[in-house]
Amino acid sequence: MAMMILFLLAFTTLSCLVTNSLGNTIETSCYPDLLDVGSEELVAGLESGAWTSVDLTKAYILRIQEVNPVLNAVTEINPDALAIASAMDAERANGTIRSALHGIPMLIKNNIATSDRMNNTAGSYALIGAKVPRDAGVATKLRAAGVILLGKSNLSQWANFRSSNSTNGWSAYGGQVTGAYYPNQDPSGSSSGSGVGSSIGLALASLGTETSGSILAPASQNNLVGIKPTVGLTSRALVIPISEHQDTVGPMARSVSDAAYVLSIIAGKDENDNYTLAQPWDTPPDYTNSLNFSSFRGARIGVPRNALSSSQYNQPVLDAFEDAISILKKAGATVVDNANFSAYEEFVADSNDPVGKGTIVLSADFVSDVANYLSELTFNPNNIKSLEDISNFTHMFPLEDYPERDTAVWNTSLSLGYNNTDPRFWDAYQYTSYLGGEGSVTGALKANNLDALILPTDYAYPFAAFAGLPVVTVPLGFYPSNSTVVKQQYWNLVETGPNIPFGLSFMGNKWSEETLISFAYAYEQRTKTRSKVRPYIVPNTQLKDVINT
Repeated sequence: MAMMILFLLAFTTLSCLVTNSLGNTIETSCYPDLLDVGSEELVAGLESGAWTSVDLTKAYILRIQEVNPVLNAVTEINPDALAIASAMDAERANGTIRSALHGIPMLIKNNIATSDRMNNTAGSYALIGAKVPRDAGVATKLRAAGVILLGKSNLSQWANFRSSNSTNGWSAYGGQVTGAYYPNQDPSGSSSGSGVGSSIGLALASLGTETSGSILAPASQNNLVGIKPTVGLTSRALVIPISEHQDTVGPMARSVSDAAYVLSIIAGKDENDNYTLAQPWDTPPDYTNSLNFSSFRGARIGVPRNALSSSQYNQPVLDAFEDAISILKKAGATVVDNANFSAYEEFVADSNDPVGKGTIVLSADFVSDVANYLSELTFNPNNIKSLEDISNFTHMFPLEDYPERDTAVWNTSLSLGYNNTDPRFWDAYQYTSYLGGEGSVTGALKANNLDALILPTDYAYPFAAFAGLPVVTVPLGFYPSNSTVVKQQYWNLVETGPNIPFGLSFMGNKWSEETLISFAYAYEQRTKTRSKVRPYIVPNTQLKDVINT
């Protein structure tokens, strides 16, 4: 009998008598842990009256304030966040529901412009106080969906396109982001604050941007799901750029379902970004319809073995990857081994070349694209109009930490002597498109009649970046608790150490996000990897602390 009572207690939901911010006293289940809660549970609480968007926003602000002195994940909180939350509560009360994420707070990376009282700086003092004519395209879509833009997340300065000797997650304006799974952890970059903020529940989810790895790598290293969309699925309008040919904006969340909800909101055409006009539909899919537990049945998944290199440093990753392959097979997938990249050696050679074609594409694009962004500013307090101006400001302004952190990447761009209108750029772009497409991802997919490819995330992202292809990363595992600590070369951030996460990537053809999301979801639901290790630092504030005060 005692055992039966214990069993029943374990499966009985405790109830709490609470008063929410509207003054209503209600009986509801005890509050979810904001470290792990998903969007559907948060929305259910909003619908039942258990809490309000104002309650949520207050709780997230307090959580940010608790841990930000250590982790530096957020550069600024939106001073209008509570007012927006109150407006979303009023709309919900009168029956207006804008989207599935109505009244839910999110963070956005501090290179995604908002026409409000927040700054958009890419982490540089050069753009403090600068104003834009309107919200970025993706920010416009979030606002229209009733999402509360809670604040700007810190990033690697200029999206990791400045220095040869800096660190992931460092910016002059925001300081050094560190990950929450090990003290002084390298958060990976450049969407570092977005990754850390989502990983410990400083908001439901966040937006990151990627040129080559800047969504996928920090999602992997912070135990998250990250979606790097096809270039052109999400607008880059009024996002501080690196490369119009490789940049993309995507969600970083604690579950595939939450990432799918966010992607469904931000995807779509934007007249201010002509790349979005190439989408093969007028209205993008609802990506939540792809959350299919059985999606591996009959699927053909390839493993490009020649893109993997074994070492003692990465053995835990490679071991977990082999376990993942077994899981896919048991779930009904046909796994095609040695679905190799035909141009892998050429890719490696170009990547190791300091003036390779990949470097030319990013360097020439940045010269053109950052000037185009700066030309749209309606207020430009430091009169920054070009990369040369940015470089000069950085060299002269002490808080930019020059020369301790160099500007070698910009030096390469400026020494190139041409921008992306030059025929030499086009030759380089054609070659990198081949290396990332026919010579690797799309070539392997076609040659082996595959639905997707899989690789550990740290191995996956460079190929897809070159060809503008989509990737979804999902938690794969963690370094063992007895792992040797390996530190970053210049500033001693911990790159590898006990309990630091890593991810698994699903790669596909352009516009194949539905398929990739379905595979990531099916894998996530079978493994529940994210819940197996808890961060070393988490905020204590929960919804109950806000509602009961």
